[in-house]
Amino acid sequence: MAYLLGVVLFALAILVSVSLHEAGHMVTAKAFGMKVTRYFVGFGPTIWSFRRGETEYGLKGVPLGGFCKIVGMTPQDDDVEPGDEKRVMWRYPVWKRTIVMSAGSATHFALALVGIWIMAISAGLPNPQFPSTEEQIRAEPAVVALADCVVPEFANRACVAGDPASPAAAAQLRDGDRITSLNGAPVNDYGDLLAAIRTVAPGSTAQIGYVRDGQDATTSTVLAQTQRPPLDDPDGTVGPVAALGVGLIPSTPARVEYGPVGAFGATANFTGDLAVGTYEAMKRLPEKVPALWTAITGGERDIDTPVSVVGASRLGGEAVANNAWIVFFMLFISLNFFIGVFNLLPLLPLDGGHIAIAWFERARSWVYARLGRPDPGRVDYLKLMPLTYGVILIGGAFTLLTITADVVNPITLFSR
Repeated sequence: MAYLLGVVLFALAILVSVSLHEAGHMVTAKAFGMKVTRYFVGFGPTIWSFRRGETEYGLKGVPLGGFCKIVGMTPQDDDVEPGDEKRVMWRYPVWKRTIVMSAGSATHFALALVGIWIMAISAGLPNPQFPSTEEQIRAEPAVVALADCVVPEFANRACVAGDPASPAAAAQLRDGDRITSLNGAPVNDYGDLLAAIRTVAPGSTAQIGYVRDGQDATTSTVLAQTQRPPLDDPDGTVGPVAALGVGLIPSTPARVEYGPVGAFGATANFTGDLAVGTYEAMKRLPEKVPALWTAITGGERDIDTPVSVVGASRLGGEAVANNAWIVFFMLFISLNFFIGVFNLLPLLPLDGGHIAIAWFERARSWVYARLGRPDPGRVDYLKLMPLTYGVILIGGAFTLLTITADVVNPITLFSR
């Protein structure tokens, strides 16, 4: 039930953000005097609507987005009523059209920024000092957290019957103990601990020195056997090795909370990191197509592959089911930022395509004026339709691919 609730909540959050996207277009267009005839949430048959002034507002039967109808977005639009010729969008200055067309993405950015600020003062944002690379992790003091059991590498699941119990728990170690030696070999950091364990045969008894509450102590335990790749080659062949059944407790917290004022700077820094991550993710989209096809045809799903609205909603449901509301809200923030950036790409029918054409027209008119030649006028959108259809076709195929992968082989963030 919690999972289904999370799916519905996340899908509803996406619907609200997309509806606000269209509201951004509508509000700015009306503010400049452009004529807006329709604003609807959803597509398909109309369930309910009302008219206020010259605009019809309503709700449609398929809750997969929304739309806002601004009269005369292009010179080729033929829905202009007599008397509205001066209010069509394409006749307005380029800077006004730019504001209107970018208002949708601006809404997504605003949602993301507000969400980041709220996270900063409540649950905290990821700590930039938190160890994230293998080198940083191994350099940490060997302060350990006990596992419930020992699972094979890349198993991505909780303990099941047959998994060896944690040898560290059998040795009466506790969360927060710092291991200082193993079989007499000094352990200065977590990397030393991993290397020392690999020198012991599975099933052998290990003598462990540790510090608890400032007091030195020793204990012993029989190391379990599990499957791991070589320490110096994480992508190497997995083989049987000894395991202690512990993880690392980093010396710095994973998240940092900020005050209301300090949260603004933290929000700016996190947004910069989010922008870099979004750019890198978009750059890798084409190379992820084979990985998506592999996931659909029975292969393992790469956690780094894109997700559709279906996949994002499933992840939201999984987060709620595991009481991981931080993950839920970070998914919502990341998705809004991604949509905001993606929608500004200079491709039709995206808003960024309309903006690019508007500024191309402006630049071309400026160049022709300097050359003493007559203004070539507006771009003929009809001539761009093959390109537009190509973008729609490619985008639709990619969307269908991600939705299929999210249905038959979804990404999971929590072990099962």
